[in-house]
Amino acid sequence: MKILVAAVIALFASAALAQHHQHKQGSSPYSGIHSRAVKALSDQQLAELRAGRGMGIALAAELKGYPGPMHVLELADRPILTSQQRRAVRQLFDAMKAEAISVGEKLIDAETALDRAFKDRSITPERLAELSAAIGRTQGEVRAVHLKYHLTTAELLSPDQTQRYSELRGYR
Repeated sequence: MKILVAAVIALFASAALAQHHQHKQGSSPYSGIHSRAVKALSDQQLAELRAGRGMGIALAAELKGYPGPMHVLELADRPILTSQQRRAVRQLFDAMKAEAISVGEKLIDAETALDRAFKDRSITPERLAELSAAIGRTQGEVRAVHLKYHLTTAELLSPDQTQRYSELRGYR
């Protein structure tokens, strides 16, 4: 946990330092991102959404003893699951990934629609409210997909297995 906190602090500190350095040189912190395919999403975020990955959005569950199927499978070489549980977690992971990819594409489409409305100057206050609300709902859907599978995975594990998982992940 201390490592995670230190990593987050380092990430924000390096971002702040980079931003400060850019401002000192007279350039904008947005310099260079104007050519993104979807302005509000980095290439990495697009790739993560298209691959169905969680990008840390399920930490509320993960760090409270609700392991995600991907992380449980990552520990497959450690004997924390029975073979039956492993098959069940694999099925959960496959279902989560398919669902997350579908909703991730929906989010990319919603962000693209907002970009397009600004680009072609068809944006109005009403359209802005509509598009922003759709993006917010879809971001919530992406998060709910990942959290739902954390809940389902936790139901498959015994308390001892959950504790062992937390230890192997460095949470305890």
